[in-house]
Amino acid sequence: MLGVSWVVLLKIIFIDIILSGDNAVVIALASRNLPKDQQKKAVFWGGFGAVALRIVLTFVAVFLLKIPFVNAIGGVMLVWIAIKLLKGEEEGNDIKSGNSLWQAIKTIIVADFVMSLDNVVAIAGTAEGHLGLIIFGLIVSIPIIIWGSQLLMRLMNRFPIIVTLGSALLGYTAGEMMIHDKIVGTFITDHIPYGRYVVPAILVVIVVVVGKILAKKNEEKEIKVPGSVA
Repeated sequence: MLGVSWVVLLKIIFIDIILSGDNAVVIALASRNLPKDQQKKAVFWGGFGAVALRIVLTFVAVFLLKIPFVNAIGGVMLVWIAIKLLKGEEEGNDIKSGNSLWQAIKTIIVADFVMSLDNVVAIAGTAEGHLGLIIFGLIVSIPIIIWGSQLLMRLMNRFPIIVTLGSALLGYTAGEMMIHDKIVGTFITDHIPYGRYVVPAILVVIVVVVGKILAKKNEEKEIKVPGSVA
């Protein structure tokens, strides 16, 4: 049991790190025009508020995932989130920097609220109802979200395999969420041989293959645009 708990905890931390890249960038963007001394305050209080809000939302998600079909819907959402992660869609590029400490803090919290759906669904689905693991996993990831934005983005850019592994893990988690759904999970295990293992594995393949294909198309579009003639 303890071994399973540690596995779940490591999955929560890894998923939160992978999905917190954009959130960390939002913190950097929202506070970039402030004086140096106020930047640290904006990062701390904005990050603190954003993480506190995310913890509350995660608890709500854990409760909702106990309702039939919600786990399955969350699994489908997680597949799309994982594909978007591999596709390379950036969030937060239109975030404006605050000109005051309060404005920057408000921007960070509001933007993080809008962008936290992926984290909330993934962590709630991974935790399998272990509220203690959710809290501990989020607490461990707080310093990474608040202070690790630049390092996090550099690591992902230098080692793309991290993003691929993260997306694959999200795909597997999506499959587990569907299996844990009271109605959909029962249907899968009753009608698909070894469905408990087959469905998560299939979703891993779908996420990685579709995500890579879409990412390649994005790269081709970016190459064509500079050379196009208006």
